[in-house]
Parts: sequence; C-alpha cells; structure tokens
Amino acid sequence: MTLGHAPASAPPPGPPIDPVESSGPRAGPPDLEPVLPSSARGTRLRSVPRRLRRTVGPLLLLALWQVFSATGVLHPDVLASPGTIARAGSGLIADGTLPSAMAVSLQRVAAGLLLGGVAGTALALVSGLSRLGEDLVDATVQMLRTVPWVGLIPLFIIWLGIGEAPKVALVALGVTFHLYLNVYAGIRGVDAQLIEAGQSLGLSRWAMVRHVVLPGALPGAMTGLRYSLATAWLALVFGESVNADAGIGFLMNQAREFFRTDVIVVCLVVYAFLGLAADAVVRTLERLLLQWRPTFTGQ
Repeated sequence: MTLGHAPASAPPPGPPIDPVESSGPRAGPPDLEPVLPSSARGTRLRSVPRRLRRTVGPLLLLALWQVFSATGVLHPDVLASPGTIARAGSGLIADGTLPSAMAVSLQRVAAGLLLGGVAGTALALVSGLSRLGEDLVDATVQMLRTVPWVGLIPLFIIWLGIGEAPKVALVALGVTFHLYLNVYAGIRGVDAQLIEAGQSLGLSRWAMVRHVVLPGALPGAMTGLRYSLATAWLALVFGESVNADAGIGFLMNQAREFFRTDVIVVCLVVYAFLGLAADAVVRTLERLLLQWRPTFTGQ
C-alpha cells in the first residue's frame, strides 16, 4: 500500500478578509453630535423668567442713553441724562408734585374712559344687533370718526369752557370710536352657525344676545378696550396742554417754558408707565374672561 501525504484541511468558510482591515486595528465609529429639534434650541433662554427677558430691551436702551450722555453725544440742553432725570423725578415725588399731578390725570382719564366706553358700546350694540340701527347709526359714526378729534379742541373750549369738561370730553371722544369699531366688528363676526344652533334650540332674542352674541364679541371688545386706553392717554396729553392748571400735562408745559428736559422726560415716562399698567389690567381681564378660547401663545 502506497503511503501519501494526507490532504490539507480546507479553511472554515467565512467572509472574505479585507486586506486594509487586516493590516491594522479597526477604527471605531465616528463621533456623532446630537441634533436638537428647533423647539429645544432656545431652552436656555426660555428658562429665564419672561419678566426678566422683557426688561432686556429697555435696559439696553437705557445703557446706550447713559453712554451717549456721558460721552457728550447727547447735550444736556437737548436731552438730559438718565441720572439727571432720576434725580428730577425723585425731587418731584418728594415734594408731592408728581403724585398730585398723577391723581388729577387719572381722574380725567377714568371719567373720559367711562363716558366714552358707555357711548361706544351702546352705539355698537344698536348698530351691530339690528340692521335698522346700523342704517341709522353707522354712517354718522363713520363720518365723525374721520374728523380729527384733536381739531375739535377749540370747539370744546367754546362749548364747554376752559375747565375739566373739555379735557374729559376729548378723552371720551377718542375712546368712543375705538370701542365702537371693535365691538361692532366683534358682533358681526360671530359665527352664523352658532346663531342657527341657538335658534334651533329655541332661544329667545335676549337669550341669543346674552349667551351667543355677546360672548362671541368679547374678544373684539377687549381689543377695542386696549386701543381705547392708549387713545385716552394720547387725548389727555392734548387736553392738558390747553388751559390746564394741574396734571401731568401742566407739569410738561411748565418745564417747556424753562427748558427743563429732565422734567419733560419724567412726565413722558409717567405717561408710559401708566399706559403700560392699564394694558396689563386689560391683559388680566382677557385671561379671566376669555378662558374658554384657546389661542396661540408663541413658541
């Protein structure tokens, strides 16, 4: 029997060996950076309270103002520095001049807002709830709305004298038109399907107005109130510039005579903060009265 070499055993089956991989250690997977969604990129900024974030813009403007005043870009005769204005405001508060002026101005705005609010809302209800009322009221209001109400100051002085009446009437006139337009638009913007649903349920006309029309018009009324408050302060500035012996506008006129830009800016800042406070009150009313209406609040 002839002896021969035993056959070599075949290598076990497997994947082919890459010569590049066999020449050295295998490289690990590349480092990957997590990709955050767009909604999560501003998480750090959103963690800051909103009240603090809202102060960034005013504080930046105040800092620039102080820098320009300190470097001489803004001359004191043109615009006083923030420090000078703060000292002037402290002096006016200490001697009681500013608080008494604010009280007088607030009384005028409150009286004008009450009169104008009642008149504007009543006219909007008459015109919005009835076609006959619209034919009788809307054309007249639209015509008067186009007349510059500031130009009526001489007539108010002739008709009402130089006391408090023309100032209150000017505020009331500016408030009336804004409330009328927004309340009327809110009434006419109520969904017709809601009206049909109320009629199918057998609601009377008063019940329809109370439970369907007025709640549907409430968002427009809140918007009109916000515009009315801004217009009320604007009208007060014009009203107190004519024959006024008290109020914030009276302080501004006195400061103008003596070129006191610091006092003028103090009065303007008071106007701004009073308007901001009134707007905050309306925002609070919106949150309380419009809880049933989901809205987009931003991302």
